Amino acid sequence: MPYIPPELIAQIKQIDLLTYLQIYDPDELIHSGGNEYCTKTHDSLKISHGKWCWHSQGDIGGKTALDYLIKVRGMSFLEAVETLLRVAPQIPSPARAGGSNEPPAFSLPKERQLLLPAAAPNNDRARSYLQSRGIDRAVLEHCIQAGRLYQSAEYNNCVFIGMDKAGQPRYAALRGTIGSFKGEARGSDKRFSFSLPAQGDDSTLHLFESATDALSYATLLTMHGQDWQQTHLLSLAGVGSNTRLPPALARYLEDYPDIQRIDLHLDNDLAGRTATQNITDLLSRTLEVRNRSPPAEKDVNAYLMARLGLAERRSNRDVRV
Repeated sequence: MPYIPPELIAQIKQIDLLTYLQIYDPDELIHSGGNEYCTKTHDSLKISHGKWCWHSQGDIGGKTALDYLIKVRGMSFLEAVETLLRVAPQIPSPARAGGSNEPPAFSLPKERQLLLPAAAPNNDRARSYLQSRGIDRAVLEHCIQAGRLYQSAEYNNCVFIGMDKAGQPRYAALRGTIGSFKGEARGSDKRFSFSLPAQGDDSTLHLFESATDALSYATLLTMHGQDWQQTHLLSLAGVGSNTRLPPALARYLEDYPDIQRIDLHLDNDLAGRTATQNITDLLSRTLEVRNRSPPAEKDVNAYLMARLGLAERRSNRDVRV
């Protein structure tokens, strides 16, 4: 285990969850009223007065972002510390804070700036990992050549790039090639999550919860002799339990007004089914919305792996190398 100075850990423990989410993942926050917030992913997780409590899970709670990453996101202590070191703003030292015993004050950035991880010399680990999950090699090469996928240098994570219509990177989803790490690059804008726009005039948008699911569907189309590049594929970067239109979907419909039909390939779980119903309720008056969740397994990638006879790799720890 790498050595982390105790004074740095002490400073990290001063970062409260509300501040962390405001800076790193503001789209995850929902203002419930007064001083109370909840999160899109877990509406029973309440944040107020410097504390948070996850009521649906036996009132698991805490004060800090570190507690949240460990208890809710399932990270190890070391991984949670490393995450906060990467994504949190520069932590002021006690000297610069005037020697006060109060927690350091954090200011929200005026403008969100995407900070992409440095690229590795090659993408071998990312290719190997995604192919082990059944993704077609040609689909991966297309994404790499288009600048929508690469491997990070520091942790060998898969980095899925979301771009605006002008081709500028605005979002990056991170997926560990070992273990179960999932995250986003600092400054990611969920309105521009990972997508593969159609190269033709197709009017159907296929919607997924993750970039891996979108690539899995492209692979399934290839297996059936269809050209996946002729249709729109969009990842929502997860789904929440609120009833608003996901920001990535709202933005995509603005950018591609000719879309007339939406096929929802969301997960076969409560969150996926709830999001499917919410999106259908919001859009069915103006667009044709169809539920196309996988006929078996939890999600599109698990369905693809089952079709190919691939066993899912499991790890008891979240390890990144």
